[in-house]
Order: sequence, then C-alpha cells, then structure tokens
Amino acid sequence: MIDDARIPRPALLLGLAGLIPFVWSAATHLSPGLSAWAGQFMQPMFLGSYVGLTYGTVILSFMSGVLWGFATKTEGRDAALAYTLSVIPALWVFFMVSDASDTSAIFLAAGFVGLLLLDAMFQAWGLAPRWWLRLRVMLTVVVLGCLAIPLQA
Repeated sequence: MIDDARIPRPALLLGLAGLIPFVWSAATHLSPGLSAWAGQFMQPMFLGSYVGLTYGTVILSFMSGVLWGFATKTEGRDAALAYTLSVIPALWVFFMVSDASDTSAIFLAAGFVGLLLLDAMFQAWGLAPRWWLRLRVMLTVVVLGCLAIPLQA
C-alpha cells in the first residue's frame, strides 16, 4: 500500500536542493570571508542578500505556476477562483520586489507567507497532494529564516 501522505523522495530532494541559493545567500551575508572568496569567481548578483532576492523572485513566480497546475483540477466558479489565486504570488513579486532594499526583502518574505496560505487553501480544497503542505511548511521556514538574516541590524 502506498502512503500518499509521505513526501515523495524526488520532491523532497528537489525541494531541499531548491533551498541551496537561499542558504548560500545567508551564508555569504554572514561571512565576509566566504563572500570575498566567492567574489573572486562569482558576480555580485550571486552573493549576499542579492542572490536571495533574485532567486526568491524566481521561486515565487514558479510557485504561481505550481498553483496554476493544481487549479486545472477544478471546473466552473471553483476554477475561476483557483486560477485567480494562483497568479497572486507572481503578481505580488512583480509589483512589490523592485530592488535590493530591505523593503523588498520584507515584501518577498510576505509573499512566501502568503504563498503558504494559498498552499494550505489548495490542499484543503483537495487540489494539492496530501503531503504538499508538510513539504511547503518545511521549505518556507528555511526560506523565511534565510531572507531574515540580512535584515538583522
């Protein structure tokens, strides 16, 4: 019998791998030595908070596509609502994350919190797999922690 509440190994591994740029962002922000070393062969956009903001923008947009895919399981008014909600993360990041400022980092983090709420809604509606929210909570906690590090005074 297949346990449909268990996170599939490929989804877990790819989800964890997707955290690497966020963790790298935090690490190169916290360690000037690591940042200086990496800066010898990497462009500035791949160091510090900038990489977290850039990658986070990509991922929030990607997650809109994931929600869109879940919306395909609906019809009629439910479909209209699900498709509309699915584009919110991409629109949010497009309009609210405009530079490398702390304000953009806060808006990006808020976008990930909002995405988690949408994930919960889509799962409650039976559109996402049973394991989805467990994976998303785990990944979101790490993302938010990494995005918060550059905001510390």
